[in-house]
Amino acid sequence: MVAPAALLLLLLILVPLALVTATAFTDWHLGGGAAAFVGLETFRELVDDPDFRTAVWNTTRYVAFVVPATTLAGLAAALLIVECRRGQAFYRMVYFLPSVATLAAMAVAWQMLLSPSVGAVPQLLRLVGVAPGNWLQDPETALPTLGLIGIWSEAGFAMLFFLAGLKTAPRELYEAAAIDGCGNFLDRLRHVTLPHLAPITAFVLVFSTIHALRVFDTVAIITRGGPEKATLVALYFIYQEAFSLFRTNLAAAATVLFIVVVLALSLLQLYVVRGGRGR
Repeated sequence: MVAPAALLLLLLILVPLALVTATAFTDWHLGGGAAAFVGLETFRELVDDPDFRTAVWNTTRYVAFVVPATTLAGLAAALLIVECRRGQAFYRMVYFLPSVATLAAMAVAWQMLLSPSVGAVPQLLRLVGVAPGNWLQDPETALPTLGLIGIWSEAGFAMLFFLAGLKTAPRELYEAAAIDGCGNFLDRLRHVTLPHLAPITAFVLVFSTIHALRVFDTVAIITRGGPEKATLVALYFIYQEAFSLFRTNLAAAATVLFIVVVLALSLLQLYVVRGGRGR
């Protein structure tokens, strides 16, 4: 019964991964001649590539902005929903809806909403006397703007994890905290809720980091790495090297490094899920 899934895993993931890894150690370009083994020379060329360094820096900035904000937004939404006496199912649906929407379609929608000439967001700002900028075409604001879209699309997942954690919090802890003088919301949050949610918070941080590293749709559809390479991120760099510049060996080397980072984070996530006991 496991054989069909194992066969698909082998054909669709493991074999392509092995081919990509092998390509990273050659000088092969798409459409070029026969490949020649060059060892680590491709990786040295990749590290010396200024576009690769730009992509790494932009990806790091994107992750550093999106992950904490996504975690805080998910936690805030979960706390608000738990405090609601009515309509919890409705609010859960509203907050989670962006997470299940097709991001490619949502990227087109956001591009239209943020258009400086006809977009709804700039029009609303003009109504309140604020002059909007061309955020997606400004090198200073393009990446943060994509980050806000990323937070909007990922906060629903974080909310679900925190809601699950809040549902498992023993009521006895809150009763004991009330007896000890932690009667208001902030005291309960500091001394009971946040310590109880610590393992889930660690999981959400790792989970959100993995998702943030995989940003591609919004960059490919909205900015295409611009303006002035301000939104050139890791996956779009790989795509560009492989299918625009046909430097397949560099794209393969970047893919190998990307997979190593994601695999390390996935192992960390597994460690966190298992309670840090390493079993």
